[in-house]
Amino acid sequence: MKIIIAGAGEMGSHLAKMLSGNGHDITVIDSDQKLLADVGNLADVITVEGDSTTFAVLRRASVRKCDLFIAVNHEENDNVVAAMLAKQLGARKSIARIDNNEYLEPNNKEMFIEMGIDYLFYPEKVAASEVINLLGHTSTTEYVDFSSGKLSLVVFRLEPASPLVGQPLAGFGDGEAPLSYRTVAISRDGRTIIPRRGELFAEGDMIYVIARQDAVREVMDLSGRSNIRIKNLMILGGSRIAIRIATELQDELNIKLVDYNADKAYRLAEMLDKTLIINEDGRNTEAMLEEGLANMDAFVAVTGRSETNILAAMLAKRMGVKKVIAEVENLNYINLAESIGIDTIINKKLITASNIFRFTMSTDVQAIKCLTGCDAEVLEFIVKPNAPATKSRIRDLGMPDDAIIGGIVRGDKVFIATDNMTIAPYDRVVVFSMPESVARVGLFFN
Repeated sequence: MKIIIAGAGEMGSHLAKMLSGNGHDITVIDSDQKLLADVGNLADVITVEGDSTTFAVLRRASVRKCDLFIAVNHEENDNVVAAMLAKQLGARKSIARIDNNEYLEPNNKEMFIEMGIDYLFYPEKVAASEVINLLGHTSTTEYVDFSSGKLSLVVFRLEPASPLVGQPLAGFGDGEAPLSYRTVAISRDGRTIIPRRGELFAEGDMIYVIARQDAVREVMDLSGRSNIRIKNLMILGGSRIAIRIATELQDELNIKLVDYNADKAYRLAEMLDKTLIINEDGRNTEAMLEEGLANMDAFVAVTGRSETNILAAMLAKRMGVKKVIAEVENLNYINLAESIGIDTIINKKLITASNIFRFTMSTDVQAIKCLTGCDAEVLEFIVKPNAPATKSRIRDLGMPDDAIIGGIVRGDKVFIATDNMTIAPYDRVVVFSMPESVARVGLFFN
């Protein structure tokens, strides 16, 4: 697939590296020569220097031969214009990163489609939604719904108190009773394991469990941590993610929002009338303690700096805050942040990758999620009639060793997949796979 990425910043660079690794032909456009040189060192890409909102530069990038145009410039308006022009010049699909929630309202969205933009994505909105969701499930580090909530992905670290430690994984025996949940991936010592027969749980494992809706609470109890009710929340950083979280939750929770910039703090106070805005530096331990950090049920660090978020989250953890969430945009810091006990990491690059990756699939995929702290990806397919997956039992399909089927939704019935099951046409199937096998996995269901 020929893909053009407009914008060689952090997000564009990450997408270029990820997509070129999947065998796509990538061209990156940016007016900053240094950024283009950096992305050229990271990935096997063609670079075009210039403004992606101009006809000449888009033509030089061969946009008329482009299968997918992705606009991730820093400026939202540039993205909208570039995506619109790219589509008019011949790009088959055109998508743009935006920073304005108003654009996503149904009536407004249709206007952008009429202008030729196939898809708009707002990473900060998705990140805020993930945080809000996690604050309702405090014993997990990640929580994702599939098939309209019939299946859920629950992610948590195994504490010493967990009854799973030392136990074998289920789902590989012929005579097993129907399962209500199943472990589909394990992150251990920085490695991602797609489990097979004989695998044992170990203390400290980060486990990825697919569960039926009626079993989610039971799965959370297996983590060895108790779920707590959030009443008091502190947010560090007046970012767009922070504003969305506070806007959504200020009627339900006691929220303190801390930002070191006085002008921004005043603006936030006018915008968030039920949130207490504090003008302080979140790295100042004494100031944070004076503001009641130790009395918080949850702490969310979403400043623009990964280092600040990690340090503040460590302080909150040391002060006994039960649920600590940090935005870590530097991908190299994610394993470090998880190893020092931060409950949940959010990363806009991975959120964006999840939004975009499905457009690069040659097969029809309903949803895809790039997981934080784990190399595996989770995909949801609707099985086509006569697809290879319908021809035999799961164990005999010949799926790649680094992929596993987690759950199946058939009408109103929900099944956790085991090796002796068969898949029917029009089933919704949730699959976990390492990146290098994603394309092969899709062929089984289409």
